[in-house]
Amino acid sequence: MKQRVPVATIMTKNVVKLNVTDDLTKAEGLFKKHHIRHIPVVSGNKIIGMLSYTDLLRISFADAVDEEETSVDVTVYNMFSVEQVMARNLVTVSPETAIKEVAEILASKEFHALPVCEGELLVGIVTTTDLIKYLIEQY
Repeated sequence: MKQRVPVATIMTKNVVKLNVTDDLTKAEGLFKKHHIRHIPVVSGNKIIGMLSYTDLLRISFADAVDEEETSVDVTVYNMFSVEQVMARNLVTVSPETAIKEVAEILASKEFHALPVCEGELLVGIVTTTDLIKYLIEQY
């Protein structure tokens, strides 16, 4: 296996993101449209949080809705803001962080995605799926 390969080689660069002022209905739409499970939350260009699809499921009955369905009873979503539901204490990595180090972080934590940042500027996202695909390529 290659040594010291930077996470920039496997991260998603064209990141789907939410603005802190967006609502949870928009968030759910993005999760379903792009078939993703994590969305970084930004204020301007600064990353301030991460919203997961699981976060939405915790406050709603969205899991009872057919995945192909695009409309949901949004009453519960109107009771909370993105800022109230998102994770705030983020662990981030830089584009130069080694893939092995990213894998170690994800393996030791209870989340499945890391924002990739240059300072406070979001430049990508890396997920456990990205790591699995990379591992498969190695064999």
